[in-house]
Amino acid sequence: MASPHSLPIGVIILRKIWPSCDSISQTTRYKTSVLVLTYLAYMSYHLSRRPLSVVKTILNRNCSQLIPEPDVDTSDPCWCCWKPFDKDNANSLLGFLDSSFLISYAIFMFMSGFIAERCHLRYFLALGMVFSGIFTYLFGLAFYFDIHNIYYFLFVQIFAGACQTTGWPAVVAAMGNWFPKSSRGLIFGLWNSHTNLGNIFGALIAGAFVEYNWGLSFIVPGVIIASVGFLHFLFLVPYPEEVGLAPVDSEIDSGTRAVSGSLEDGQQPRSSSSEPSNGSHRRKTAKRSSSNTDTSEEAPLIDNSAVEFVDKGAVSFLSALKIPGVIEFSLSLFFCKLVSYTFLYWLPKYLDDSTGSSSMESAFLSTPFDIGGAIGAVGAGIVADKTGAPGLTCIFMLFFTIPGLIAYELLGTINYWSNLIFQSILGLLVNGPYALITTAVAADLGNKVTTSNALATVTAIIDGMGSIGAAVGPFIAGIVSQNGWNNVFYMVMISDLISLCFLLRIGAAEWRKLRNTL
Repeated sequence: MASPHSLPIGVIILRKIWPSCDSISQTTRYKTSVLVLTYLAYMSYHLSRRPLSVVKTILNRNCSQLIPEPDVDTSDPCWCCWKPFDKDNANSLLGFLDSSFLISYAIFMFMSGFIAERCHLRYFLALGMVFSGIFTYLFGLAFYFDIHNIYYFLFVQIFAGACQTTGWPAVVAAMGNWFPKSSRGLIFGLWNSHTNLGNIFGALIAGAFVEYNWGLSFIVPGVIIASVGFLHFLFLVPYPEEVGLAPVDSEIDSGTRAVSGSLEDGQQPRSSSSEPSNGSHRRKTAKRSSSNTDTSEEAPLIDNSAVEFVDKGAVSFLSALKIPGVIEFSLSLFFCKLVSYTFLYWLPKYLDDSTGSSSMESAFLSTPFDIGGAIGAVGAGIVADKTGAPGLTCIFMLFFTIPGLIAYELLGTINYWSNLIFQSILGLLVNGPYALITTAVAADLGNKVTTSNALATVTAIIDGMGSIGAAVGPFIAGIVSQNGWNNVFYMVMISDLISLCFLLRIGAAEWRKLRNTL
């Protein structure tokens, strides 16, 4: 049994008020809790990012459809817009807001992975979520305090982006600590639907308030993510070693397997929990020293005399870059996220302009993209698991994204059903590769280094590079959309093709391997 002092206070209280929970396998209990908590965490992160894409339609809108108050000067065609987004360069300013968040996110993401490897993931994640909620809340306060200064919005966006970087490295590292490599494609594919569900809930919540009080479109998501962060502080157990379990995929004798079960009372090794060493958070992994090893999944770990713990320090940034596949997948993700985030931040505005829908209707009409994205994430994970070829899986989906973009541009806004069908297909094709690279691929690459902890660092490198693309996409879209939305579609088609090209070497190697196994 793990020392009570190493467990979150919520887990300790839960054990006292619900003693029967100890009858459930430790592995099952904690795996389930980590799966659910990290799912809620990143769903909340995306929920809190979504409001700006919805509120854009109110900050800069078509005033000709509205009836003004008697004292309003209607000679100004943008009399109903929120200053400073009432000029001809409104789309550029809104794109600049997107990019200030995303550039900050991209820059701090590289640092975030480095920090996450060196401190406790529970504290890191909980604190990051609370501060993310605060800055989301501050954006909404602009409505109540009648703030129109662009520098205020930029300040909030920059710090919100920095705080949001705490999410991805931490949740992927926590999941990687609990789930073995053999099942990551499917599990991570299902788990990654948190992104799409967060986007959907974020659009629905923001859309519910946007017409009469856009401040609440930010304040409510801000309160939600901060509350979920506190929940993680109370209950998240990110390391199996904290509860007396060996880490998954740890080396045991000549093979690699996950060992579950609890230590006998009084036999908890001192190094089973994560401990700070020389200022960094270093993990200890279990390794059997006896040749008589019980390979049952539920077999308890043997006592101190038979367990040798190997200190695993955090991997350096340059060493992580040298891992085969990290650079190719990072560059591919740059363009994948460019496409995905262009839709995330501009789809409601595109629908508002092209269909004449209200701000609330545009928010709701943009949700099929994320529904399709969730299906695409699961599908990509299943195919990658079955074939062992994540590169080829991404290439296949990226290839068909281009005709999907053409079809949506030509047919997507004809009526409600055409929007639903073509937007869902497009979401499936765009988000499938994005989800696969940021989850299962990143976790697998992070575990290639057997002598160091590399999960959070590799995840931060891959997602950080992708986040630079995510910053570039919405910014360029804001500029080129002023000359027609068709320019935005050309931009994302070219980006999709470049993303595919970066994976050709990996795809060719996977194809040769598949042919040899047939």
